[in-house]
Amino acid sequence: MTSWINFDKRIFKNFSYFLMLQLIPLFMISSHLVKEINPHLYKKQMVYYFIAFVAFVVSMVIPWRRILWWFAPLFYLVNLGLLIAVEFVGKSILGAQRWIELPGIHITIQPSEFIKVNVIMMLAYLISRKPPKEGGYGILDFIKLSIVVIIPFILIAKEPDLGTGLVLLIAGFGVLFIVGINWKIWLTLILLASAGAPLIYQYGLKPYQKKRIHDAINKPSYQVRQALIAIGSGGVEGKSKEDATQTQLKFLPVSSTDFIFAYLGERFGFKGMLTVIGLYILLIFNLLYISAKHANDYLIKTFASGLAFLFFVYMGVNIYMIIGMAPVVGLPLPMFSHGGTSFIIFAVIFGILQNLIAFKEYNRYTSDAKITMQTKGTFA
Repeated sequence: MTSWINFDKRIFKNFSYFLMLQLIPLFMISSHLVKEINPHLYKKQMVYYFIAFVAFVVSMVIPWRRILWWFAPLFYLVNLGLLIAVEFVGKSILGAQRWIELPGIHITIQPSEFIKVNVIMMLAYLISRKPPKEGGYGILDFIKLSIVVIIPFILIAKEPDLGTGLVLLIAGFGVLFIVGINWKIWLTLILLASAGAPLIYQYGLKPYQKKRIHDAINKPSYQVRQALIAIGSGGVEGKSKEDATQTQLKFLPVSSTDFIFAYLGERFGFKGMLTVIGLYILLIFNLLYISAKHANDYLIKTFASGLAFLFFVYMGVNIYMIIGMAPVVGLPLPMFSHGGTSFIIFAVIFGILQNLIAFKEYNRYTSDAKITMQTKGTFA
């Protein structure tokens, strides 16, 4: 028993406690804003926090280093199957067919949310099996890894959910950039993308997607105009809850979800917005630091860099969308906007990353805490 306690203490010494502490200010500010907007949504938010915590703990204790070799490919195929099923049996909400309703219990799931975990997991598995050589991956290895990202991107974009698809695409290729790809491949891709952009715009986008781009370049949409009014009225210091009329009088749409950053600006002003952006930047830099610190452990490197890119893209697109510098898409502010699925998915990724960090020095362990340590000299 004493031996197990010693092992347990040594495992938890490897945890990145600072990484988890960085999330607490975001939770506190978010829950405060949601409670002001709608007390009923605040209660639901607390339920989501609890479910996310359970999901984090469960994903943290699963022995990923032992099961990834079979779990990652199987989970990937199941997720692709669900994305394909959306095309035939998916439930349409507000003109988009992105959900599958579970029979008998009337609960809907969105497969495009789960695939984000799985793409990072699949890349981690493949990269750890065959790490890049000096100078980065060549063209054949790059194509193999790219297929893992491109197939779900195409299926998600067809739903249509181009916003989520692009997040997946950028995060996936961001991981490959961090891990290492030959520079000539990136140069070729940039040239091809630049040459093909007009054709993609003309023939690859739907009319409403073109309209959103047009609105972002020219006249902002109604939602963006109301968001800009809310941010402008907040000034530097912000307003009291009673004076935040854009939200309290319901002029600002979806103020607790996609446009919560605008309400943050109305309530806490420019200082509040800078504070939240600063918290995100510190979190992203810490994830990239973890990725660099564990440069030779490609499981940790992939998950840390993948999570960093997910936060960066979600945060960047959401904020740019609200201030009218990007098309309006349904992307929440990560682990800040009110909502359940996205929050829980991020909690799972954090749990897997913490598990990989905690058990870095162990070569065999099971979920019932029976651990065998690697023999690497004296472990003080």
